[in-house]
Amino acid sequence: MSSTAQVETVTTAADKAKLAAAGLLVVGAVAAFYLLGQQDLWLRVVALLLLVIAGIAVFFTSAPGKELIAFGQDAVKETRKVVWPTGSEARQMTLYVFAFVVVMALFLWLTDKSLEWLLYSVLLGWKH
Repeated sequence: MSSTAQVETVTTAADKAKLAAAGLLVVGAVAAFYLLGQQDLWLRVVALLLLVIAGIAVFFTSAPGKELIAFGQDAVKETRKVVWPTGSEARQMTLYVFAFVVVMALFLWLTDKSLEWLLYSVLLGWKH
């Protein structure tokens, strides 16, 4: 018997407010960058970075942000389970791929030239 995972999205008003605040902070960062157009560039960049970082921080306090963090942690755990090839195995597979590419290139070139000869020289009678 197979089980299907049920996805439940519970979005509270607080999470919606946090997401809205995060979006407004990012939009405000871009607006501040352009509104401070008469100021020095470093001040504009600092304002942009601070507001974007604040928006990201607010996002990560919401439920979707926490789920994203959990997903990232799970991805790291799964990556640690992967059995990576040794250096010699990686080189060997790379050589196999290059050899296959060369063989396919030769095959496609021969097929192209054969069809060109058949079409232009035999069927149409055009001589190069």
